[in-house]
Amino acid sequence: MKMTDLFSAQLEREAVLTRRALENVPEGRPDWKPHEKSMPLGYLSSLVATILGWVDMIITQDELDLNPPGGSGPRLPPPTTNAELLASLDESLAKSRAALSNTDDEHLLTPWKLLVAGNVVMESPRHVVIEDTFLHMAHHRGQLTVYLRLNDAKVPALYGPSADDQRF
Repeated sequence: MKMTDLFSAQLEREAVLTRRALENVPEGRPDWKPHEKSMPLGYLSSLVATILGWVDMIITQDELDLNPPGGSGPRLPPPTTNAELLASLDESLAKSRAALSNTDDEHLLTPWKLLVAGNVVMESPRHVVIEDTFLHMAHHRGQLTVYLRLNDAKVPALYGPSADDQRF
């Protein structure tokens, strides 16, 4: 089986779980944080809505600089509604689906770099970075479910039932 087929299947599995979490984000609380050192709910939910779009970036770009010299790094759009979060997810998924369908395993073996202020902080084959992206997604989606619970929002079933969702 080709890596592109494996990643496409994983993207679809992650999409379902991510949508479940985002559907439950409470509106009107983008600045809420469980702790002063935590990221705000709005930023976290935007991050979760767009991480799957990183697959597109990893395939179509050779690098990302989080703090480019003389410029600003990537910024997430502030969410205002669940509909906007879900639209961001759908846009991210569409881009990544297209990128996966237009690449091949040979390209996924080529290097990709993460930079900060022009300095390489990580360089790995694209397929490794894509795998790490799915793990990164699971981490932040799990973090989001904690935020949901602390806001008395429904916590969806993801890898098994939750107290709010017994679908398994």
